[in-house]
Amino acid sequence: MTWDKIALFFLQLSWTVQHVTAIHRHDIYPYGMFYGDVTLQEGDDETSEVTTLTKPMYFYETSFTNLYVATNGIISTQDLPMEKQYVDDGFPTDFPVIAPFLADIDTSKGKGSIFYRQTESPTVLKRAEADVKRGFPDATFTPTHAFIATWENVSAYEEVTRSSSPSSRINTFQVVLAYNEKDTYALFLYPEDGLQFFGTRPKESYNVEIELPARVGFTRGELSFLFFSRTEGPYYSVTSNEQSVKNLYQKGNIGEPGVWLFHIGNRYSFQNVIPAQHETVLTKAPPVLDAVFPDEDYTETDEEEYDRIDPDFQDPSTTEFLEPEQDSSLLERLNQEVPLGQSPPQPSVSGPGAFPPPDPHNLPSEDVTRPQRPLPKHAILQVYPNRVKDVPPHASGGQVFSVEEKSNLSLFPLSPAVIHYSTDNKETCERFQQQCSQNAHCTDYSTGFCCHCSSGFYGNGRHCLPNGAPHRVNGKVRGTVLVGGTAVQLDRINLHAYIVVGDGRAYTAISEVPEPVGWALMPMAPIGGLFGWLFALELPNSLNGFSITGAEFTRHADVTFYPGNQRLSIIQTAMGLDNQNYLNVDTHLQGSVPFIPPGATVQIEPFKDTYHYYPSLITSTSVREFTVVSAENGAETHTFQVKQNITYRDCNHGPRSELETQELRMERIFVMYVKEERILRYAITNKIGPLGDPEPEDVNPCYSGNHDCDTTAQCVPAEGQLFLCQCATGYRGDGRNCYDVDECAEGLSSCGAHSYCMNLPGSHRCQCESGFEFGFDGRTCQGKIHLHFLCLDSTQLYQTSLCFVVRADVDECRDQPCHTHALCSNSPGSFQCQCRPGYHGDGFLCHPQNVPNSIISGSFALKVVPRLSVSRAFIPQCDEEGQYRPQQCHGSTGHCWCVDSRGQERAGTRTPPGAPRINCDEPVTPTQHPETVCERWRASLLQQYGGQPESHHYLPQCDSAGEFNPVQCYGDSSYCWCVDQNGREVPGTRSHDAVKPACIPTVAPPTMHPLPRPDVTPPPTGTSLLYAQGQQIGVLPLNGTQMDKQRSSVLLALHGSIVVGIDYDCRERKVYWSDLAGRTISRASLEPGSEPEIIINTALTSPEGLAIDAARRRLFWVDSTSDKIETANLDGSDRRVLFDTDLVNPRAIVVDSRTGTLYWTDWNREAPKIESSSVDGQNRRVLVQDGIGLPNALTYDSTTRQVCWADAGTKRLECISPNGTGRRVVHSDLSYPFSMVAFANHYYYTDWRRDGVIALSRDKQSTDEHLPDQRSHLYGITVAPPHCL
Repeated sequence: MTWDKIALFFLQLSWTVQHVTAIHRHDIYPYGMFYGDVTLQEGDDETSEVTTLTKPMYFYETSFTNLYVATNGIISTQDLPMEKQYVDDGFPTDFPVIAPFLADIDTSKGKGSIFYRQTESPTVLKRAEADVKRGFPDATFTPTHAFIATWENVSAYEEVTRSSSPSSRINTFQVVLAYNEKDTYALFLYPEDGLQFFGTRPKESYNVEIELPARVGFTRGELSFLFFSRTEGPYYSVTSNEQSVKNLYQKGNIGEPGVWLFHIGNRYSFQNVIPAQHETVLTKAPPVLDAVFPDEDYTETDEEEYDRIDPDFQDPSTTEFLEPEQDSSLLERLNQEVPLGQSPPQPSVSGPGAFPPPDPHNLPSEDVTRPQRPLPKHAILQVYPNRVKDVPPHASGGQVFSVEEKSNLSLFPLSPAVIHYSTDNKETCERFQQQCSQNAHCTDYSTGFCCHCSSGFYGNGRHCLPNGAPHRVNGKVRGTVLVGGTAVQLDRINLHAYIVVGDGRAYTAISEVPEPVGWALMPMAPIGGLFGWLFALELPNSLNGFSITGAEFTRHADVTFYPGNQRLSIIQTAMGLDNQNYLNVDTHLQGSVPFIPPGATVQIEPFKDTYHYYPSLITSTSVREFTVVSAENGAETHTFQVKQNITYRDCNHGPRSELETQELRMERIFVMYVKEERILRYAITNKIGPLGDPEPEDVNPCYSGNHDCDTTAQCVPAEGQLFLCQCATGYRGDGRNCYDVDECAEGLSSCGAHSYCMNLPGSHRCQCESGFEFGFDGRTCQGKIHLHFLCLDSTQLYQTSLCFVVRADVDECRDQPCHTHALCSNSPGSFQCQCRPGYHGDGFLCHPQNVPNSIISGSFALKVVPRLSVSRAFIPQCDEEGQYRPQQCHGSTGHCWCVDSRGQERAGTRTPPGAPRINCDEPVTPTQHPETVCERWRASLLQQYGGQPESHHYLPQCDSAGEFNPVQCYGDSSYCWCVDQNGREVPGTRSHDAVKPACIPTVAPPTMHPLPRPDVTPPPTGTSLLYAQGQQIGVLPLNGTQMDKQRSSVLLALHGSIVVGIDYDCRERKVYWSDLAGRTISRASLEPGSEPEIIINTALTSPEGLAIDAARRRLFWVDSTSDKIETANLDGSDRRVLFDTDLVNPRAIVVDSRTGTLYWTDWNREAPKIESSSVDGQNRRVLVQDGIGLPNALTYDSTTRQVCWADAGTKRLECISPNGTGRRVVHSDLSYPFSMVAFANHYYYTDWRRDGVIALSRDKQSTDEHLPDQRSHLYGITVAPPHCL
């Protein structure tokens, strides 16, 4: 007997005497509402709503995207029939089933719970990968997705009678499905004491005392056979009797009792389920390690309140490292040679009771790698096992041959062969480069590979985005939130975010939010704060979140409110980039929040948050204040604490970042709930930089965000205050105006053979042609292959069954991909199109041969260039002299257009496929006016969108004259901003609110001839309202306080002007106005035939609000571009600046002549306010800054001696005394006020939604409106009494 055999004998002896317990309940995979699980409805026969998998999963050989969880211990890929059709029948079922414990289970009346979720948590995936490795040591399997379902303390269905009492036996078990694009593995877990009943009685047993053992296993369900019949598909049964059910927790097949592993699906060929091969335990393999370090900053109270920071981390109580198992050289020698014919026998279908003795060779050793610096308390140190050379399991008598590999084994060996296995599974770029982004490069290191984003992109290498380009986030919000004792369910409502990366602005909108929770969630800016951190403006020597985590991570935030101690859990899971290159994030909310009165506003002051960085983990803790302003309670200040951690997949093979801490600065925070639209909005401006670095006074505009680069451009700092604007990768322009590059049309795509290009904003993606699909690398298109199995009878081949894989090609010609006048020829993995006789072209587009060459497109493809099957890019067509042909056509899309001698497209000549083409030798009929910049840009983007823009696409909005509309928006969204006459964004006006920014035109409308004289038509006697309406000033007489609409007229026609501010001098009976188009301030008498007189025409940029001090004979106005308040005599003399600091968007201004007090509004979206001062510029102070949103309109009510304003954001009309007391809400349901005046007991305001004048009584008893015949925006309004009041 050799020493090896002696050692093996004692090793086997140790197995027989070792006491082994099943997996403990706290050692199964984490589950429950805290981890984002969905709970199945209570009942006897319930089926979950469909779970749509983010990536398809293979079960047997078929791809499935839907999963259903049922009460009766099963998961299916299709909606289930009623339980009586399967629960009391034998195995297999006639529909696909994954059955960890198929029995008649009942969760009615609180008898247990069933949880389920899909996850991409790195912690869960790493654990699943390690479990699969224990059972299948030779498998190279890295899961990308997992689905977990847990039955907790569920009961068997039983009919309780008077003579019987309900049973107290309950079961707990779990199934974990781990998969990637190729393979699927299933884990069944049965914890110790988890199975207390082993079967259930049929409902229709007719008083016969029988019990059906639970059925455990897998079935593919019925399959189509021939044409009109069906046959039973493959299945695998684990249990057959009660003892085999008990074995589920007494034994296991990966070295741990209660844990069973099965290979249940493969993309290419799969005949039946394959179980792992190791029944008894030699030693319990260490799980993913939780390491906890002390932290003096946490108290014991903290620990109780904040048990876990990562939903998928387990057992934070572990306080020491587990020592790694010592490697055994004996086991390595035993692994070196294994006769093929002596592999362990295949288990029988009876399952757990008939498994072979354990194979000790599959127990991995561990190599604990400590982090570079201590982790915080409750942080997790993950320990991954070394991959040692193990003996793979072999099917009894079976042999596997690969037709792609060379083998020195004969096809039918007559003697046993010795095969040497090597499982050196180092991950290299050659094998796994497809895991990197297409905009990244792969680098090999000594222990593995890492991905790094290419120049011009940022991210973690697995996901890369172009520098400087704006980004969008889409997702769903779900969960249950308790508001003031009322539970509100959020059922997968939509979340959208838009981030201007160039200056760190992040806008988040959550739609369909029920009203109680909508108001209450306003303080929860941390929901949108995640996107602010991800795409924060990077200060020197710093990285934003996306540069570290990429697009796959899990963020858990625990929010505690004070003084009420309500707690809300926020779990946000990033699930990668979609086919539009947008980030997908799922948000789960669970817990309670304080009640906020309807109609209240919330103010959150700027603050800073410190982030700590560890391998695969980022943490932060902060305390924030917010102020609730409501009509009922005034202003109330509250606080909440946020503890959060972000776990992600870190690459530990390459050089590590030196990053330890960073400071996130949230400088402007705006929150709003729009009741009418049920939309919750967060707007946050974010910067990230080194901890503690004070921001210098003369900071470069790139870092302050005050540059004028395009939103699709990157600001590149230079020396001092200088900077450059560089269009983001995928865009082209001067940096201040950037346009998307159509990589598809310009032949710049990276698409390979058998694929075509689809343009995206700033990028593109490749799509496989019909009959092809992406291969393992996710980039190369290969022909769809159908696999068929041809098996020879085992009696003919030395007792060995041998199956050959027969690859059947897909006939793409069945889909008729070619032109109607072309022939399609199928070939293995591909096809070819060729025009029929009498036609010529590339096969996708064919033309009669007798058509003149001057109007033929595509003929060049046969004569000059081979058929473009690679990228279908546009190839210019040249004549015999090498010059551009006058007409160019895209060979794949069929679009045609005319070009000049330089090859540049001639405007107005493009025609879509099938439309008659323009004769390029004839001049193009000119449009009514030369094509403007707005129209050219719009046409270019329309072409880019294929003529059918989607709702989220941006198209410049042009007016009838072709000029830019002053308000520009993304599609039909609420992402809007103001632009100047050249289409450039006006800084500080971008918003993500239901209320669009109040932009004013900067281009005068075109002059139409003939023009009437610009003189005055006097108003009727008595009191009238005067209002500005673009190119005219209107008159609306008052009969008492009622508007006399029948006598309304035009006071003054001012063609070419944009009249905004307006006021009236009651002493001289003159009207004064500001002209935004002419950049002037003018006046005119109300006498017949009077003409306008310009009194100020220099140093004005955007004059808006205007006010007259009749007593002091002074004029006051605001300029919203230069951010100034100025004054002058009524004739324009003695002009001087009153204020030019601390103004952002000044708009309305009024004066109380009696007291000599000036009041004005500033609608700065980040900090709106109403201020006052004396008319000589003294005693400036803020009168109102809480509870306002967009204070457009302002007036002084001389009757009540109060200052009143109308707010387009809060939709309220409010008044306050000049000393800041007595604030009251007069009306609370305004539409979109712009300007307002008080007269008698009424308020009159112009409204941009109604394009009219609205009258409101002070006592709220009456309202009226006047809509002028010529509908357009109304601006300023004032009252013209017959004498001074």
